[in-house]
Amino acid sequence: MSIFKKMSPGRFIVLGFAVVILMGAVLLTIPISANNNVNVSFLDALFSATSAVCVTGLAVIDIGDSFNIFGRTVMALLIQVGGLGFASVGVGFFLLTRKKVSFKDRLLIKEALNLNSLKGIIKLVKSILIMTLCFEGIGTVLSFIVFSKDYPPLKALGISVFHAVSSFNNAGFDILGNFQNLIPYANNVLLNLTTCGLIIFGGLGFFVIKEIIQKRSFKKFSLHTKIVITMTIGLLSIGTILIKYTEDISWLGAFFFSTSARTAGFTTHAMGTFTNATLFVIIMLMFIGASPGSTGGGIKTTTTFTLFQSAYSIATNKHCSAFKRKIPNDVVMKAFVITLLAGVVVCVDTLLLSSIEPDYTFMQILFEVVSAFGTVGLSTGITPELSEASKIILILTMFIGRLGPLTIATIWSFKPMSSVSYSEETITIG
Repeated sequence: MSIFKKMSPGRFIVLGFAVVILMGAVLLTIPISANNNVNVSFLDALFSATSAVCVTGLAVIDIGDSFNIFGRTVMALLIQVGGLGFASVGVGFFLLTRKKVSFKDRLLIKEALNLNSLKGIIKLVKSILIMTLCFEGIGTVLSFIVFSKDYPPLKALGISVFHAVSSFNNAGFDILGNFQNLIPYANNVLLNLTTCGLIIFGGLGFFVIKEIIQKRSFKKFSLHTKIVITMTIGLLSIGTILIKYTEDISWLGAFFFSTSARTAGFTTHAMGTFTNATLFVIIMLMFIGASPGSTGGGIKTTTTFTLFQSAYSIATNKHCSAFKRKIPNDVVMKAFVITLLAGVVVCVDTLLLSSIEPDYTFMQILFEVVSAFGTVGLSTGITPELSEASKIILILTMFIGRLGPLTIATIWSFKPMSSVSYSEETITIG
């Protein structure tokens, strides 16, 4: 127990996610979770549990065909814990049982949600839990209107609840069977817009949603919220236009993929038929991902904004600023480090999978790796056919993508920076 008390928040979060994944894998492996005559191997169960906890959506086995009600419930719970973060869920239980939340627990929440201070953190957790229930409840009702037309009421309700949880947590899993995802509902406006709405709000970040509800004025928003809203609208618009331009699909389909590509993973068309241009557009959206403190992955919208804004400031010899506020230099540095580490992970994994899976094209491999790292879940259809070695690589990629490459990189050392340094000397750049 003393080891856990001395453990840094970053290490504790990494360990916590790993434990939840292993517990989920064990539950999914036991016969009580699977349908009749279905045998789920431990590796496939581990892949499914990792994909659920990391709210990715990549699947080597079909969730609807492989798991029964118990197994699907386990998957839904893993998605919920992964989306909210096990620390937030743990604090939620403390609040329900009226137990005191320790300082260590508050630090974990701060680290998990990428917050800058501990001020009002318990109120934020309460808001997170209430917002989650509200959004998923509304999503369940709207989804039920659609699914009740094709399934018996009880089954339609189960599908609707699972779909709402999967959508708001940006997971991208479905339980419709036969790897069909939402393709049968490609032209259903209500289900498409409901899913997109849940994905967008889930990807904004809980802090941003709370601020929107409370302040209701763009001028009163914090710099973080302004950047998140601006980037979200910009990426949705640009993504929709580019996907529509590069692929012969409807505007509804283009908007759906522009939304889903930002870490959700639902699909209304067969990805294997898309052009390389469309796949590349989706790859860029997947790599950027959602916003900090949300249920989504990727390098995040604020990181991307900071990168471009800092590049512009260097080119014009100005301070890095936005909306009449200066962005701190350490934030700029962190943005560059995160992007560099993310690029390294994607490049190394793409190289490894390309050597292990020579039968697939480079675009298919790159798409799969970025989808795993961005915790998206979209695929050109090659995931179930991958070798065991490739599955293990993608499991690690999803894990790194969910926790963030910087968090993984810093778990080995958390000592403060030394005040002693070497003398400075310039080098030539560019």
